[in-house]
Amino acid sequence: MRMTAQRWTRLAAALAGGVGLVWSLKSGASHARMQANLNAHHSAATAGPKSGHTNRLAREKSPYLLQHAHNPVDWYPWGPEAFARARAEDKPIFLSIGYATCHWCHVMERESFEDEAVAAFLNAHFVCIKVDREERPDVDHLYMSFVQATTGNGGWPLNVFLTPDLKPFFGGTYFPPEPLPGRPGFRQILEQVARLWEERRGDIDRSAEEIARQLGEFVQSASGTTGDLDPNWIDAAVRTLKAAYDPLNGGFGGAPKFPRPAAPALLLAHAVEHGDAEALAMVTHTCQRMAAGGMYDQIGGGFARYSVDERWLVPHFEKMLYDNAQLAELYLDTWLVTGEPRFEQVVRETLDYVLRDMTGPEGGFFSAEDADSEGHEGRFYCWTEAELKAALTPEEFAVVARHYGVTPQGNFLDHSHPNPLRGLNVLHLADTNLSPAETQLLRIARAKLLAARSQRVRPLCDDKVLTSWNGLMLGAMARAGRALNQPRYLEAARRCAAFLQTRLWDAAARRLHHRWREGERDQAELLVDYAFLIDGLLDLYESTLDPVWLDWAVDLAEVMRERFEDPQAGGFWQSAATGDLILRLKDDYDGAEPAGNSMAALGLLRLAAITGRKEFRESAERTLRFLAPRLSQAPATLPVAAQALAWLVHEPVRIVIAAPDPASAMPLVEAADRHYLPRRVIMGVQGPVDDFSRSLAAQAGADQPVAFVCTGNACLPPAATADELRE
Repeated sequence: MRMTAQRWTRLAAALAGGVGLVWSLKSGASHARMQANLNAHHSAATAGPKSGHTNRLAREKSPYLLQHAHNPVDWYPWGPEAFARARAEDKPIFLSIGYATCHWCHVMERESFEDEAVAAFLNAHFVCIKVDREERPDVDHLYMSFVQATTGNGGWPLNVFLTPDLKPFFGGTYFPPEPLPGRPGFRQILEQVARLWEERRGDIDRSAEEIARQLGEFVQSASGTTGDLDPNWIDAAVRTLKAAYDPLNGGFGGAPKFPRPAAPALLLAHAVEHGDAEALAMVTHTCQRMAAGGMYDQIGGGFARYSVDERWLVPHFEKMLYDNAQLAELYLDTWLVTGEPRFEQVVRETLDYVLRDMTGPEGGFFSAEDADSEGHEGRFYCWTEAELKAALTPEEFAVVARHYGVTPQGNFLDHSHPNPLRGLNVLHLADTNLSPAETQLLRIARAKLLAARSQRVRPLCDDKVLTSWNGLMLGAMARAGRALNQPRYLEAARRCAAFLQTRLWDAAARRLHHRWREGERDQAELLVDYAFLIDGLLDLYESTLDPVWLDWAVDLAEVMRERFEDPQAGGFWQSAATGDLILRLKDDYDGAEPAGNSMAALGLLRLAAITGRKEFRESAERTLRFLAPRLSQAPATLPVAAQALAWLVHEPVRIVIAAPDPASAMPLVEAADRHYLPRRVIMGVQGPVDDFSRSLAAQAGADQPVAFVCTGNACLPPAATADELRE
């Protein structure tokens, strides 16, 4: 459960009494010694993978776990085999969590997990478990909450020490191989934990028990409200975001700067509904600056995960599916409101990137691309002057250098590498004042650069298919396909939905699996899969009026309520009931990804507007009541939930299209999709729709579809053409 600063302070204070151990890990290493160690480990790593080691991770499907399959560390995957060994041998568990495209995870692997001496010590004193946070976000969330509460920091790699019954007692993020001033080295920590396990075992057990108790009590105390849900919380969220706005660079806050698309999306909805020109200007400026910076791939399309500076210039180069899905929708909506051609271009280039580089043969979307290639962060994306001159004519180079701000010295240095490359340029929009002839030269040059870049060593693609992130992307593809009149995007959404239904949905067991890779699905069952996929299927239904997608969304909503909902306190648990967690949590923070609870509430309210089923609306209201303390105290932390609250307290617009068949309705659907409304559903009259909407079917002619714009059961006169509907 993500927490406000005040709640973290309270939990940290409570845990401080439970930790009960004094960690006197002093540092005596110099920076030079640290750098020498880095150089030695880098030389060993670049010489090729170590031979002679294969651990249990070789049987896994996660690309992240497979990256560690030949470490000398005797890794286990998260599961009963590891837990049983820890209990049988009475050893502490060393749990390390990361993901395949995590730069500092790679660094710690090179420095420590490939080190024979470190591995030998780990194997002798611990049961070692590796977890892919993208496969098990519930495990990650639980232990990240512990580390953030006890250290004030979080991130990946996440390294936590547990008792054999999975209770945490010490943890942190990246540990350097040797001590630094104020920071212990990894081997030093291992030796200290092993010694304390032998000499002060009772203290550790009592500490772990107290930590688990405090975490459990804190979760139970995070109850909702029985009072009124206040729509003023939405306005408070808008005010908070406006106060955090960066008027120079766009976005919110300082470096490092994450896009967090849900925040500008809330401002955009508010701007349109209330005629707030200031809020609209903030959104458009943010979109302009993000798309002009190096965080946006100027050659191949798509966004990197975040910018290390406040100007969106130098990114952390990994690309995540969930970012690009949400940003494509943000730019689509901003284009619908403003008509700005650059925003439409960004939508097309982002989705074309996903279709080109992130789509599997059966239609599922891959998870991420790494920041590193050839041992260097950003190597795939950056250019030296010499490389550009070799790929382009002198005239083309002159335009590219001016347009993208290319200099001989470059603007990026990979500080994480012991031997950084020099003169690297992150391309960004430095000068957009081009003549028509220069614009044509730029178009030709971009095609050449994309072709030249395709010959480089590509970063690792994490090709696992996650149901949750695919739900986000298929929704973006569906909406863009209809709004932009691009059949390839709509077809991609259909193929993805069909893939998920075939490969990840067990219709007989009514169970949605989380991950697919190389013909195998996992056994995790997570709220975000149901919530995000419901949202994406509703986008696909609204873009096609094919009731098969509405039927499936209804099925998923029923299972989600049955398996995850907390009927007493409200809200939804992050994972289905399993035996491998000491505590189930509920997420309540819309960060880089929306919270499962926020998306569940929004999806259920959309479904209620289409189907008329009051139980969906009631579950959404209970969820928002669970989130109410957070919405009232720090509403900007929940922009998606704030939008769901607006759906609850204000009647949505329903565009009901009565047609003899879905194909004849498409001109009206396209007209509806080309108009941005913060709260609206587009629906047909077949399938599990409400009785009132179905009754409108009688007003459609044999071959002439008509559209009704309704609020509740009150409708305007029907529109028979796209022009009439636009009016």
